[in-house]
Amino acid sequence: MDWQGQKSAEMLMQVLLVASAVAAFLTGYAMADFQLMLLVYAGGVVLTALVTVPNWPFFNRHPLKWLDTPEADRHPRPQISSTTASTGGKKKTGKNK
Repeated sequence: MDWQGQKSAEMLMQVLLVASAVAAFLTGYAMADFQLMLLVYAGGVVLTALVTVPNWPFFNRHPLKWLDTPEADRHPRPQISSTTASTGGKKKTGKNK
C-alpha cells in the first residue's frame, strides 16, 4: 500500500465507522433495541475491516519509485560524525557552561 493509499484507507475507515455508528444508533433507537444497535455497529466494523485492512489494488495506485542499485551506489548514505554522536546531537549554549 502506498502513501496515498494509506491516506485513502484511513479516510474511508473513518467515514465507514461514523456511518455505521449513525446507522446503528438510528436502528437501535427506532426499534428500541440496544442489542440490535450493537449488532448493526459490529457489522459495520467488520465491513470496515474487510474494506480497509487488505491491500486492495485501488490502494496502490501511486507506487513509490525506488532507486536502482547502480543509482543508489552513486548517492552514498550520509555518515554521522563522531562529535554529533558523542554529544547526542545537542549543541551547548553559553548559558550552561
